[in-house]
Amino acid sequence: MTSTSQKLKNTWANPYIKFIILFIGTYLILNYFNEFYIGITSKGGLYVPFLDEHLNYIKWWRSFSIESTAKILRYFGHTVLTNEIQLKVIGRAGFKLVYSCLGYGIMSAFVAFCISFPSPFKSRFGFMIMGLIWIQIANIARFVLISLYWKRYNTFFGLDHHTIFNTLIYLLLAICCYLWIRYSVRKENA
Repeated sequence: MTSTSQKLKNTWANPYIKFIILFIGTYLILNYFNEFYIGITSKGGLYVPFLDEHLNYIKWWRSFSIESTAKILRYFGHTVLTNEIQLKVIGRAGFKLVYSCLGYGIMSAFVAFCISFPSPFKSRFGFMIMGLIWIQIANIARFVLISLYWKRYNTFFGLDHHTIFNTLIYLLLAICCYLWIRYSVRKENA
């Protein structure tokens, strides 16, 4: 009969169990850190003015998303009005960029996958950077399309743009991860 510590050691030695535990743990840490940071940089409750004024990466991220979208729309000749949290295209639509639209949940899942997958760090790091850039480009493309074409009362099979975007991005990320895993295994075996 094996001891409890031996069972735990054997469980942790299983690469699949190790991946799942590391993936879930990393995802939870990253996702809830972002939510915690949003909380401490928003007035009301536990508020840390120094972080809000000097190290508010969430505000920078939101500003980057809105201004990048506005720049693209202006390039195509649209008149655009923006403030810290909204974008409006004159004669079209617009959006209010709430925190959940930044994509930190999707990005947390992707980074957790890249950190926890057992392959060489250099390969994982490059894949992670390219994936994060791709997610941001896709999100900005979504904001452009929403600004031009989305109508609140006209949903697609009862789904809002947020649900549609998340479903598509998770599906595409799963395909990319699958292809990357196949490439990594093939390269490792060569």
